[in-house]
Amino acid sequence: MLRHLIPYTPHDAHAPDGRRRRAPGRWRRPGRMRAGAVCTAAVLAAGLLSACGGGDAGSGSTVTVGVGSNIFELPIRLAEANGYFARQGLKVKFVTLTAATGISALESGSVQFLNDSPTDFASAVAQHVPVKAIAADGVGNPLGLIVGTSFAKAHGLTAATPAAQVAKALAGSTGGASSSNTKAEAGLFLKAYGVAPDGVKWVSLPTPAADKAALKSHQIDWFTTSEPAPLQIQAEGDGVVVADATKVPVWSNARTGYSEVVVARSSYLGQHAATARKFATAVQQATASMNAHLDSPAVQAVARKALPGVPAGVLSSSLRLVDWPARATMTPAGWRTALTFINSLGALPQTAEVGAGDWTNTYLP
Repeated sequence: MLRHLIPYTPHDAHAPDGRRRRAPGRWRRPGRMRAGAVCTAAVLAAGLLSACGGGDAGSGSTVTVGVGSNIFELPIRLAEANGYFARQGLKVKFVTLTAATGISALESGSVQFLNDSPTDFASAVAQHVPVKAIAADGVGNPLGLIVGTSFAKAHGLTAATPAAQVAKALAGSTGGASSSNTKAEAGLFLKAYGVAPDGVKWVSLPTPAADKAALKSHQIDWFTTSEPAPLQIQAEGDGVVVADATKVPVWSNARTGYSEVVVARSSYLGQHAATARKFATAVQQATASMNAHLDSPAVQAVARKALPGVPAGVLSSSLRLVDWPARATMTPAGWRTALTFINSLGALPQTAEVGAGDWTNTYLP
């Protein structure tokens, strides 16, 4: 599921669509390959030059980090740009991965750390993959619901239209869905205002880019995905963002607890605890910097480099939809909130559970 090289967003790409059950209590991604094949695929997809299983940093200074092309990777990018990794004696190589290749690359040793969504992490835990979350570097559900300009005009919708009025206007419309996650999240919004999701005609599309094309050609009336895509479409004049996490309580950061996490193999953590501490320390310094200086030139420059082509105003607005924590610690309450939200979507084939042994704050300063 390489998404045809289209950069992925946290909600579209982390939805484990179509996964098959393995045995009671366990399930796998489609086409899950044996360890050797997984390593080969991860190396080819990511452009890595190291051999499988040979990438651990040990006491050395270089680690490889799996990231996605979305706003949640910015703390790690900022840690490099501001020299936080360098001050810890670490050199970092970035590899862009998708939800389909992230955990596999981590398992094979092609990457030592992975910036992952709680949905994908929970799915790995359900498969008994020996991984552990060691830091949380961004809390948020930066969704945007964008309607086409002609639909907005016909229904009198603007960015200021109350959420309840927006939901009622969507009854009987045609919505695009590029993942089970975003479709379910749109459904939560509709149900919150008394509109049945089944009353919408849904068109399944492969990527948010395909959603955008369908919106522009009037094949769909609206779709939902993570920012900055909806705000960028609005800036280009092809739609109006009529709902987001600040306007829709069921999407709010407080209600979803959706926290991006830094993940590593349990075996790697056991062998290279000092390296893990250095990495987690640098990530926390970066999240704290974003918390205090979100509009600073340094943060904005990192955002422009990580998400090229996105207008500065769109980037700034998108960044504000995420809570960048002053500390990267995780809590039982935070995980309960996130798992309640994940399970409400019905996107996983079984109830998501993350226990106390699946995450730790041990490596944070």
